[in-house]
Amino acid sequence: MTSAAKKKGPGHEHQFVNAQGSEVKTRDEAFAVQRDVSAEALQVTQKMALHNQALTFDMEVSYNPNTNVVTGGRITTGICGAPWDITGGSIGSSLRIDAKRPGTGGNCAATITIIGQFQVPLSYRGTYGFNGQSTSFNHTTQLVC
Repeated sequence: MTSAAKKKGPGHEHQFVNAQGSEVKTRDEAFAVQRDVSAEALQVTQKMALHNQALTFDMEVSYNPNTNVVTGGRITTGICGAPWDITGGSIGSSLRIDAKRPGTGGNCAATITIIGQFQVPLSYRGTYGFNGQSTSFNHTTQLVC
C-alpha cells in the first residue's frame, strides 16, 4: 500500500475566507467572531402595503432578518395623521406590527396593531385595529418588491 504525499508550493496553498466573504491569512481569522459588525448590519427595511377594500397603508418596516423582530419603521401614507412610527412586532410566518401616531389630539387613533398569517403570493392576511384592538378590520398586506 502506498500513500501519496501532498505537494506544497505555489498554486497549492489554502485560501481562507471569513463569514463576510473576505480573504484572510489564517484559518483562525476565518472562524474568528467578527467584532466590527455594526447594528445596522442586522437590520433590513421592507416596503409593505396594507390593503383593506377602501384604503391602502404604505409602510416601511425595519427588522432583523436573523430574529424577525421588527425594530422600527413608519406607516407613511393612507392612515389618519401619517406618518406613524412603527414601534415593534415581528415578521416571519406570522406578522405583527405595532405603531403609534406621533403627537396628540385630533380625531385620529393613537395606536394601531396589525396581525396576519403568511400566504402565497408573498403577503399576510389578517386583521388590524386601533387603540388596543387588533381584530376590527380585515386586511391583506403585501410585500412590495
